[in-house]
Amino acid sequence: MVSRSQDETSHLRILGTGKLPRPENGPGAHLLESFPNRYPARPYIISIVFPEFTSLCPVTGQPDTGTISVEYIPDTLCLESKSFKLYMVAFRNHQSFMETITNTILDDLRKAVTPCWCRVKGLFAPRGGARIHVFAEEFKNLPPERDNPLRAVVRAWKTEPEPHRP
Repeated sequence: MVSRSQDETSHLRILGTGKLPRPENGPGAHLLESFPNRYPARPYIISIVFPEFTSLCPVTGQPDTGTISVEYIPDTLCLESKSFKLYMVAFRNHQSFMETITNTILDDLRKAVTPCWCRVKGLFAPRGGARIHVFAEEFKNLPPERDNPLRAVVRAWKTEPEPHRP
């Protein structure tokens, strides 16, 4: 099926079905869906912010809360946002350290959509008097003619004043 905007949607299992998969085994790349990027030659940034993130401490079982921000430049695939929301909810009863969570999200996004560049920011709320922010980032190995313009876009994005970005 192709939408009126010519976006390919027939392979999506979650969006529009009203059915939510149960993440029995916790979060994983298998929960993330994608759709074809109609502009793979153009390095543009997609930013998704999930401000209601919750997980559990692996030692005490106490809740950790925060904001997860994902920024990426798609290659051939874009991340479908509803599947991302459900993926984030799968962490709710998952016990893991904040550093592991942030890097796991980056790894799962790389498996699901193989972006040209991706950065995950875990901005965790203070617990026990300490605020922890974790940043994980990775560039795809690309030929210089694709890599150089892409890195210029990322540099420009990172130097934008914060109020304009999540």
